[in-house]
Amino acid sequence: MLDLAASKEDLPAYRQPPHNVEAEQALLGAILVNNEAFYRVSDFLKAEHFYEPLHGRIYDLTGSLIRAGKIATPITLKTFLPADLDVGGLNGPQYLARLAAEATTIINAEDYGRAIYDLSVRRELIRIGEEIVNDAYDAPIEAQPQDQIEEAEKRLYAIAESGRYDGGFVRFGDALRESVDMASRAFQREGHLSGIASGLDDLDAQMGGLQPSDLIILAGRPAMGKTSLATNIAYNIASAYRGEQKPDGSIEAVSGGVVGFFSLEMSSEQLATRILAEQAEIASYKIRRGDISESEFSKLAAAAQSMQVVPLYIDDTGGISIAQLVARARRLKRQRGLDFMVVDYLQLLSGSGKASSNRVQEITEITTGLKALAKELNVPIMALSQLSRQVESRDDKRPQLSDLRESGSIEQDADVVMFVYREEYYLKSREPKPGTEEWFKWETDMKACEAMAEIIVGKQRHGPTGTVKVHFEAQFTRFGNLAREDRFPDRH
Repeated sequence: MLDLAASKEDLPAYRQPPHNVEAEQALLGAILVNNEAFYRVSDFLKAEHFYEPLHGRIYDLTGSLIRAGKIATPITLKTFLPADLDVGGLNGPQYLARLAAEATTIINAEDYGRAIYDLSVRRELIRIGEEIVNDAYDAPIEAQPQDQIEEAEKRLYAIAESGRYDGGFVRFGDALRESVDMASRAFQREGHLSGIASGLDDLDAQMGGLQPSDLIILAGRPAMGKTSLATNIAYNIASAYRGEQKPDGSIEAVSGGVVGFFSLEMSSEQLATRILAEQAEIASYKIRRGDISESEFSKLAAAAQSMQVVPLYIDDTGGISIAQLVARARRLKRQRGLDFMVVDYLQLLSGSGKASSNRVQEITEITTGLKALAKELNVPIMALSQLSRQVESRDDKRPQLSDLRESGSIEQDADVVMFVYREEYYLKSREPKPGTEEWFKWETDMKACEAMAEIIVGKQRHGPTGTVKVHFEAQFTRFGNLAREDRFPDRH
């Protein structure tokens, strides 16, 4: 005969999702007794966070009444509940009265609200975990595991950011203390910069370094050297990296930083070749062709050896969405650290796909996402951008803010907008007939702007706009500091 008692013990116990109905009742009671309790939880607690649907409904109705400037009590609320409501033998008005009678004090309201929210997060984690398992079992043949990982990361971060209750107002005194600490670090740091040094002295002097949480747009027409400038800055920062261990075990960059480079246009091998050419001072086309001497190869090998340990990470996946980029940047920050990020370039990113086919709206979503990511990770993000062709139709071809493609959102979301401009490039194509008076004037102009580029700071939230002149070696696609009188050694 089957032993029913034994068989029941062998069955796995049914596990209810984590919840606390008593905490929900106590909080709702506190709000009904004193509506001020609602404001202590309303910025992070939503109706969907309640386990019991009726409690979520009551919380939603209570919030609607309070926001409308009315008093929420069992009496004013009872007309909004179904007349046939039955909760353990109590009708709607009786249940509301019971909630008010067994209310917690307003002092504990926030603690109860946090407990309810935390339990809701756990239930959401269980739901996501079950979906991950089911999707992995039932995945179609063409599905990529990496896509599922990125989707899971996106959902997890959505939970982490959606209902954080650690935000809100900050005392001015606390913000002031952080500001003074930043000034102190800048004073003590070599070069007296509050941000990360780009390696271009005049640019750093203009901007105070690359500031944390800034979205920096670097724009220019083709062949101006946008990617070269970005790779130069990225390598300068990565090669100067020096970390110090903090008391909590984490590593903080004392100088330089860990760099993430999203190369949507070039492959990682092409980007590495370009950086190698810059540092070894050998033209990249010669490296690609193998057209180098034995001494140049030795120079190349020595440069590659010293570059091995540089904390520069490249992602060359083409056509990724802003959501995928955000997930990968977060992962790099978590696993390796991240102090500076480059996106080359903005127009090659795609939106979520939920927006309409309007490209301006898509660019708005991308720039807003990049700015939010810069704030979240607290790192400067440099995004390269194309310029419209209207530059070419002007006599003075120096770029302006209005030349940015889909300029509205890019200009609005960016903290800094910089343009790369090389007069030499345009002059070279306008060479007059040799020997003429115009040719001699052209030759003088060419010599004046030879091996020189301008970085035009068109917008900057933290400081002045203006133009910075830098040295440009076209054969190595390398930007550097201009030689100036005040940088020469003292003459005796």
